[in-house]
Amino acid sequence: MPDPSANAWAKLNRDITRCRTCPRLTAWREQVAREKRRAFRDQTYWGRPVPGFGDPNARIWVVGLAPAAHGANRTGRVFTGDRSGDWLFRALHKAGLANQPESTGREDGLRLNDVYISAFVRCAPPANQPTPAERDACFPFLLREASLLRQVRVIVCLGKFAWDGTLTLLKRQGKTWKKKPVFGHGAVADLEGVCLIGSYHPSQQNTFTGRLTEPMFDAVFAQAIQCVQTGGRKP
Repeated sequence: MPDPSANAWAKLNRDITRCRTCPRLTAWREQVAREKRRAFRDQTYWGRPVPGFGDPNARIWVVGLAPAAHGANRTGRVFTGDRSGDWLFRALHKAGLANQPESTGREDGLRLNDVYISAFVRCAPPANQPTPAERDACFPFLLREASLLRQVRVIVCLGKFAWDGTLTLLKRQGKTWKKKPVFGHGAVADLEGVCLIGSYHPSQQNTFTGRLTEPMFDAVFAQAIQCVQTGGRKP
């Protein structure tokens, strides 16, 4: 019997990669793909919206902001080909959630175990700043991913943008809280069987300044694994 969820994933990813809803994002991602960065001038850029990547049966879901113009917008895989991705996949490998510490392209052999990665906005935005309308236009894709990621017990939010958006998602799913969970690095919110964990985004702005260090980032995924082991509850 064919796996119906495989068909649903394939359709979702097709819908994401074909989306042209936001004129500003469409124009920017395609301009970047044409003009390219000198270091990548011989490469063919993806230049389209970027779907999620990872284990469809994951219990840990990592949610970031948006593709980088010369990272995922070039490679076609979320967090692949830029400094933020270098930090993320190195941390996942140390945590035993990835088979290798590097991610350079869609055919590099990377496999994720028990983790799925998404960007809240699927197109590279100018200055890495999507508008509220662009964020809202992408939100249905996140909802569809959530409906397919049925085993998720932990959501790691890379930055406040992802944290706030994920709270909106969980509220849409019927989760409730007496006081809105406040974002912070290492913040953990226990939300009825789902652990929400905050992390500073591994952007160069944070890593170059020391606001985010590798031990701090590694601790986030150690915490995520602990939450998985307690069934989505804060240890």
